[in-house]
Amino acid sequence: MRGFINQAKKMQHILPINEKLGIKFDLLRTLVRRDLEARYKGSVLGNLWPLLNQLSQLLIYTYVFSIVLKVKLNLKTLPENNFTFGLWLFAGLLPWIAFTGGLLQSANSVVTQPNLVKKVVFPLALLPLVPILSTFIESSFGLMALIFFVALTSHTLHTTLALLPLVWLTQLLLTAGLGYLAAGLTVFLRDIPQTLGVILSIWFYATPLVYPASQIPEQWRSWVLWLNPIAAIAEVYRDLILVGEVKHWGEWGVASIVAILIFFSGFLIYKRLRPAFADIL
Repeated sequence: MRGFINQAKKMQHILPINEKLGIKFDLLRTLVRRDLEARYKGSVLGNLWPLLNQLSQLLIYTYVFSIVLKVKLNLKTLPENNFTFGLWLFAGLLPWIAFTGGLLQSANSVVTQPNLVKKVVFPLALLPLVPILSTFIESSFGLMALIFFVALTSHTLHTTLALLPLVWLTQLLLTAGLGYLAAGLTVFLRDIPQTLGVILSIWFYATPLVYPASQIPEQWRSWVLWLNPIAAIAEVYRDLILVGEVKHWGEWGVASIVAILIFFSGFLIYKRLRPAFADIL
């Protein structure tokens, strides 16, 4: 995990960032590093736990949907078997795990840090970003494992992997926008995290993550792929990693526009509510 943090530090010197933003970037990097270190401090397996948690979900869903429910999948680039289904499943679960994990933790990011909130000089805009970036970095372990097994199975690494950072940007903007909204509202209404849990449970099964999009009734399929940004992101993950060809350019473009709108809307609402945080907490 330190490697990702150090890489981010190098990017700071490459990008045209002024001194004020540079200070905030350094602070954000430090907070993310501390958050990652604190999550598994004292545990024997340490930073391996995120990967093990992701793999456990993979095994459970593969067993239920591939073996019990016998959901069929046909990919030209990979053989048709349960292992291939697991790779396909994992490619869709990775962005979902990072999205939900970061969103749920960011909802409580302000109310759990009253001491920082009451410090006049502390940039409160960073608080929701810390758990989002931490969870995203954790999911990268699963992503590396996925790419390794795909290369082992198909004997190739698709050049489309170079487009992954663009998908990450869409994913991070969407998560951060909703995270800002949830974090700001939770200060005033503590039911928000529990409500989010219910909404995300419904959202999960309404998204073709553990079942192919072809299983959705045709009259609803386009609506799901075009109006559900997570569905589009998951499909593009599969395109880039498993197929080696982007088949969902349009859906990805719409998801990116939606993510940008949600990010700025969520941030503006958070900024508007921010002056009252210290009084409430």
